[in-house]
Amino acid sequence: MTSYPDTSPGSLFATTISVAGHGGDQIEAYLARPAGDAPRGGVVVIHHMPGYDRETKEMVRHLAELGYDAICPNLYSREAPGADPADASAAVRARGGVPDDRLVGDVAGAAAYLRSLPGANGKVGVIGHCSGGRQSVLAACRLDLDAAVDCYGAFVVGDVPPGLDIRVTNLLPDLPQLSAPLLGLFGVEDQHPSPEQVAELGRILTEQGNDFEFHSYEDAGHGFFAVNRPGYRVAAANDGWERIAAFFAKHLEG
Repeated sequence: MTSYPDTSPGSLFATTISVAGHGGDQIEAYLARPAGDAPRGGVVVIHHMPGYDRETKEMVRHLAELGYDAICPNLYSREAPGADPADASAAVRARGGVPDDRLVGDVAGAAAYLRSLPGANGKVGVIGHCSGGRQSVLAACRLDLDAAVDCYGAFVVGDVPPGLDIRVTNLLPDLPQLSAPLLGLFGVEDQHPSPEQVAELGRILTEQGNDFEFHSYEDAGHGFFAVNRPGYRVAAANDGWERIAAFFAKHLEG
């Protein structure tokens, strides 16, 4: 099971819903909300390339335990509605991944849904892991968001090497439009992104005057948050969750 920091959670409600995504398409989404009517911010969770899976939904519930309305749109709803996450991921990989414009439209729809909920304070953040980390940065460049978390997102800078079955470009043209504060969490042993690419991104954001903070973990590679994968690292994941909680508390509350 996931090793999370102690947050003394209260009651929460979680369910599967439908939201309007890119182009008005109705797509599946997983929603979790804390109990009570206290004003609160919202978080859009972008699932990783392996898909809209149980582990990602557990992250959605954890964010609700932290006090946020949280939602994860199923980015593969169109290609493989109702399919097992692994099968859906394979279908989307065969097409080169989720198109950037569609991703932005789906996140925009999810953010609008969060802002429409009773008790919403109007502030919405986004978080993603793996491919979702890159997409979190992309969404923060193209949408009006209040905070973004990039957990080891590949190809924010740098190019896709030959042989990888995804067709995406780096985000260098988009980065000047980044307006939301950004938290980046990375593994020193990762190659996508590599420490050199993380440093390059940091230099770009510094030159642009962006509000950002990066943390890189020794003895951690790609996927160190993924509790069901060999790359899971307890200490890095726990520290990362503490930083995520503090970051969202700073930018989404009030």
